[in-house]
Amino acid sequence: MTVRTRFAPSPTGFLHIGGARTALYGWLEARRRGGEFLLRIEDTDRERSTDEAVQAILDAMQWLDLSVDEAPIYQTHRLARYKQVADQLLAAGKAYYAYESKEDIEAMREAAMARGEKPRYNGYYRDRNEPYRDDPNRVIRFKNPLEGSVVFEDKVKGRVEWSNAELDDLVIFRSDGWPTYNFAVVVDDIDMGITEVIRGDDHVNNTPRQINIYHALGASVPEFAHLSMILDKEGKKLSKRTNSVSVMEYRESGFLPHAILNYLVRLGWSHGDQEIFSREEMIKLFDVGDVNKAASRFDTEKLLWLNQHYLKTDDPQTLVPEFTWHLNRAGIDIGTGPAPADVIVALRDRVHTLLEMVERAKIWYGPITVWDDKAVTKHLKNDGAVAVLQAARELLATCEWKPEPIHQVIEQVAAKLELGMGKIAQPLRVAMTGTQVSPSIDHTIYLTGRDAALQRIDDAMLRAPSTGMRFDG
Repeated sequence: MTVRTRFAPSPTGFLHIGGARTALYGWLEARRRGGEFLLRIEDTDRERSTDEAVQAILDAMQWLDLSVDEAPIYQTHRLARYKQVADQLLAAGKAYYAYESKEDIEAMREAAMARGEKPRYNGYYRDRNEPYRDDPNRVIRFKNPLEGSVVFEDKVKGRVEWSNAELDDLVIFRSDGWPTYNFAVVVDDIDMGITEVIRGDDHVNNTPRQINIYHALGASVPEFAHLSMILDKEGKKLSKRTNSVSVMEYRESGFLPHAILNYLVRLGWSHGDQEIFSREEMIKLFDVGDVNKAASRFDTEKLLWLNQHYLKTDDPQTLVPEFTWHLNRAGIDIGTGPAPADVIVALRDRVHTLLEMVERAKIWYGPITVWDDKAVTKHLKNDGAVAVLQAARELLATCEWKPEPIHQVIEQVAAKLELGMGKIAQPLRVAMTGTQVSPSIDHTIYLTGRDAALQRIDDAMLRAPSTGMRFDG
């Protein structure tokens, strides 16, 4: 049998980092075993589900390159199928109509708690065989077995056993005419041929109810793997409604998709002490059965370290599309400055994210708008600065425009004026950037472009005295 896994988010908000890990684990398990990975949009919460949230999920999956093997399934498109299966259960005597009002249900629960019992449905309509009638309180309830236990081997948690006496007759169709979660997902997973259900451990309590529905429908029960939660740095559960950040916000913050995936795969799974995994290695090595039972803690510093690793080691050309995306978001026209790949080479050892890189790169895609007064005073407002700038300008006007020849120009100016390299580099650095901090001076000048570099030297000389040879260093 072909292994088929699925990711089934609810579009009531963005795709958060915990959901992304669930998707990744399902995708890896399918890919390692030569199977198929599917996407289902569980959008039956009509009050909170939005088209924008659906698109955010699709965008995040595409950005992470977690490709699916079939077109996404939308639960709102399957209402007739859910009704068909519910009618099948009714006809087989495995489900029934119930007509209690909300007040009746609340009174039932309060009475149970007064007796010291678990609040639950008391089965009043279970054996009454009430026919269908037009009633605003009408629901369909599943006849849960009254005896025995539900037992399953969870691939992460191990053996799980649940007494049927603890489970009441759950509603499978609400009074509004829509299926409930526990019913719809079983029908979906049967129809989609899902063999492995990988999801968060907040669904463990639902699993016994769902297994009983599988049995009632005469369907094969998939294997289950319930993933432990992800905690934030304070030890609280990550939640998309509280302290979790969406996947696309990580993109906006300058993280690379493969850095996110590499970090997520290690949130609950490991392979010895290895920290860095290529996509191919993850597919080869990952096994959901090796996922830890204990909760994992999200460490932003570790993610920043991983992101910087990929910035430093990836082929710069492969980073260009993502870097260009950030440049465009910042309103930068890349046609007005250097090739993005050259900028990446110059800056990648100095930043942790592409967003930081964009901020530092702005100086090459537009004029200097802010001058550091301290840098100007220290490196331009001395008589010797003019000699440095004039000598460098003369040679830069005709040299080959590459970092190495530019470096040779600086060495020639240093030799001519009998000064250390720092005394040459700093006036030029201030001239190019308005500050005294930048990548290597040869790259800084190169990325500025010849025409702009010469113009910036001219502008800097206007800020410097015109005579003398005093240097403050």
